[in-house]
Amino acid sequence: MVGTGVPDAPTPPPVHGLRRARRALALVFLVHGAVTGNFATRVPWIQDHTAITPGQLGLALAFPAVGASLAMPLAGRISHRLGARTALRVLLALWTLALVLPALSPGLYALCPALLVYGATSGMADVAMNALGVETEDRLGRPIMSGLHGMWSAGALLGSAAGTVAAHAGTDARLHLGAAAVVLTLLGAAACQGVLDLHSAPEEHPPPRFALPPRSALIIGVIGFCAVFAEGASLDWSAVYLRDRLGTDAGLAAASTTAFACTMAVARLAGDKVVARYGAVRTVRVGGVLATAGGLLIMTAGHPAMALTGFALIGLGIAVVVPLAFAAAARSGPAPSQAIAGVATITYTSGLIAPSAIGGIAQATSLTVSFALVTTLTVGLVAGARVLRVPGRAAHKKVAAPATDLERS
Repeated sequence: MVGTGVPDAPTPPPVHGLRRARRALALVFLVHGAVTGNFATRVPWIQDHTAITPGQLGLALAFPAVGASLAMPLAGRISHRLGARTALRVLLALWTLALVLPALSPGLYALCPALLVYGATSGMADVAMNALGVETEDRLGRPIMSGLHGMWSAGALLGSAAGTVAAHAGTDARLHLGAAAVVLTLLGAAACQGVLDLHSAPEEHPPPRFALPPRSALIIGVIGFCAVFAEGASLDWSAVYLRDRLGTDAGLAAASTTAFACTMAVARLAGDKVVARYGAVRTVRVGGVLATAGGLLIMTAGHPAMALTGFALIGLGIAVVVPLAFAAAARSGPAPSQAIAGVATITYTSGLIAPSAIGGIAQATSLTVSFALVTTLTVGLVAGARVLRVPGRAAHKKVAAPATDLERS
């Protein structure tokens, strides 16, 4: 979904070419996630290297979200000018290479702009690959977005595993992240060769550099906000909850975070079959019920097993919401990249404020009250799932590459 023009007579791509394109795009999502996983494990090294306080680190870590929010609207214009495949290749390479910038920063004043660039390149690549994912899904005629996001989660887990090994070995993060950037750039470039090569219609005007997202995307974004808030709260506070409220040891507390991430990854990888059978609206409603049940278990837990089950249910319940929100946004109007950027901005904001909001509420009251807020937001998924209802196939089709090109890819 590069632009907004409708071709006069698009050439139907062969099914086997579309399947190869889907596999290539899945690898792109995995590479994107692996960058995030590698970076997250080296944040403590970066803090020590730059000699900044926890408060200064918190300030610096807000810059990726700021950079992403500012740059995401540009992705549609870049795709319009370069075509989907070339734009994704360029934007993904900028993102993978930006991985090394934070480790090269000598202090706070260099770290903040480095993280701004890191977030900006992440956001643009995110929009480009999700827009292309929706177009590939439409042409295949079956859901694939949940599986693509599952590959992102798998990439994040693999990246964090690699980073954990490097950190345990005492490897300098400049060396580790530099090597990871080179490997992931090469892998991403190879993957991009296989994705759909779409171009805007010749008479189509380029999208604006910056524009407010359509109202439909804002409504869809609220659903994404609820899911990502629950995700951020669970990832960052599940271990603290088990340790402080239920008195578990550090090992079991830390395992809750890993279990939650694995549950989300598995649910996303399996989510496409569920969505294909039951539809997006019913799937999200049932997911909202599961997540709400999980929140209630967490709030009333008297034993670590209850809390662990609760966090697992939240992960299971919210896993497919963001992929479906991106897909619904892309089909909600004639400017898919702009709509996806709008939803992504809202979800990035939710992920940014969730950890601090949970901490602030816990400081003023308790962690139980904090997760009462999370549970309330998961109820919102049940109530608002209908906004994800979309017609069977996208109405705004783009110009496809010739079948011969797809066969070569």
